[in-house]
Amino acid sequence: MSDDYACLKLENQLCFPLYVCSKEIVRKYHPMLDELDLTYTQYIVMMAMWEKPKCPMNDLGKTLYLDSGTLTPVLKSLESKGFISRERSKDDERAVIVSLTPEGIALRDRAVNVPGMMASCIDIDAEDAKTLYSILYKILDKIKE
Repeated sequence: MSDDYACLKLENQLCFPLYVCSKEIVRKYHPMLDELDLTYTQYIVMMAMWEKPKCPMNDLGKTLYLDSGTLTPVLKSLESKGFISRERSKDDERAVIVSLTPEGIALRDRAVNVPGMMASCIDIDAEDAKTLYSILYKILDKIKE
């Protein structure tokens, strides 16, 4: 292959190892999240809700980098499981307010060990993890500009 096509080699793509790592990390979550009856996307929604138990859906979407077309079915599923409730804002009926239910709050106690179990699945020291985290958020910031 000539150098003209070197840019097309997988080994020269930053996006490829990011994609594979993300996919494999999410796969590692499956057994733990199955016990909680959550998908990975539902899990990150719940983590955001545990930080802010009542918030507008738009704010939740921004926090999670999810558009409403992706977020709405996830919220419907979480609502059907009894973990959240959704209601129209009294101040602006276009806005949907998402709130944790008592069941959603209680789920946090069952999920509290998931991050530690995941950390044991990924053999990376704390300093490298901190650096990677910082780099990934720099990339996200640039992408969202």
